[in-house]
Amino acid sequence: MVQADSGKVTVFGQDFTENELELKQKIGCMFGGVDYYPKSKLKTITNVVRRFFSDWDNDIYMYYINKFSLDESKKISELSHGMKVKYSLALSLSHHAQLYILDEPTSGLDPVARDELLEVFQELVEDGKKSILFSTHITSDLEKCADFITYIKDGEIIKSSTKDDLINSYRLIKGSLKQLDYTKHDVISYKINSFGFSALIETQKLKPNLELSITEPNLEDIMIYHSRLCKVKMKTNAQLDIEMLKITKEYCP
Repeated sequence: MVQADSGKVTVFGQDFTENELELKQKIGCMFGGVDYYPKSKLKTITNVVRRFFSDWDNDIYMYYINKFSLDESKKISELSHGMKVKYSLALSLSHHAQLYILDEPTSGLDPVARDELLEVFQELVEDGKKSILFSTHITSDLEKCADFITYIKDGEIIKSSTKDDLINSYRLIKGSLKQLDYTKHDVISYKINSFGFSALIETQKLKPNLELSITEPNLEDIMIYHSRLCKVKMKTNAQLDIEMLKITKEYCP
């Protein structure tokens, strides 16, 4: 949809620019926040969309229409947010794509609807011939079904690895304020509380001689502590010492 300023994109080993029409036949897309004509019926929109794809499969389309309990005679304006998402997904899944690119597909859905969609995603990739790339801020979705995670913050790739390797590369540590003084230069970021501190640290930077509480983080922990990184870096050592002194005086008079 956007012309590249530089670089090169390959999909299935082929140059995307030179084979754009052919490759888009193999890609199923679902964009967040897309609004169809509100007064159009679902079957009217489907009759337009299907013409773009040479491998459109009406049997698969009807399978998902029935699975998601969608009524083709309804207008878009009559659908809830969740039903609009399911309709967009039904369109994306109906032309034998090999790669699905989904923009926050579960955002705004209730837990039951989210779980239903995640099951569909897992069914799709079972044969090992299809892949799904989706963006999301809902880390529990990733923990349920993601194999590989790329964590992007402010346009920069922080980490890109398998889910297990990503989690194993970090540890959550907890200790006293005195222990923080020895570790604060090694951690990603930290929080101070009435019991001392908690912090995220790269596993390889753990110091065995400090008696800290060490646990495995989840994906949400990793995201939260990385988001605090800039705030911590903005503080000088003197400011940190004053902050620790205040906490100490308040809880250890």
